[in-house]
Amino acid sequence: MLTIIIVVVVLVVIVLAFIYNGLVRLNVRSNEAWSDITVQLKRRSDLIPNLVETVKGYATHEKSVFEDVTKARSAVLAANGPAETAKADNQFQQTMKSLFAVAEAYPQLRASENFQKLQDELTDTEDKIQASRRFYNGVVRDFNTRRKVFPTNIFANMLGFKQDKEFFDVDAAEQAKIDEPVDVKF
Repeated sequence: MLTIIIVVVVLVVIVLAFIYNGLVRLNVRSNEAWSDITVQLKRRSDLIPNLVETVKGYATHEKSVFEDVTKARSAVLAANGPAETAKADNQFQQTMKSLFAVAEAYPQLRASENFQKLQDELTDTEDKIQASRRFYNGVVRDFNTRRKVFPTNIFANMLGFKQDKEFFDVDAAEQAKIDEPVDVKF
């Protein structure tokens, strides 16, 4: 009888160790994935002053656009957590569209090698941000699923994993735009 109790206790300890280690691994991966997003956002924000200065040289009368880009860049850098960062990033992307609209009005700027290089680097960074977001959301999905499945759901709170991770999502305003039909004009 004592042997059975010891075997059951040992099995419970082993199961708890596997559950705990799995949750810790996913938690660390989600933190790493979030760090990847912030690294790419920082890289993009470091490119923006160079891009703005390049455009300023050609479009000196577009001061409000430059101020908006600077404010949006600061908001992204100051954001905390996925929801706030996503909201600030969406606003930033809108201001960048304004900046590129200004650039479109100056053919000599579009032809500038420096501007082209900065634009290419920004496009590359945007691709990396999107990949980082997808990876982060995948890890968050795995973590949240693991927390909720049996038998982990029984022990997760006891082991210190009390809440789900937050997805990096578009805000409601951006979601509304996604649902609208695309207006294509030739």
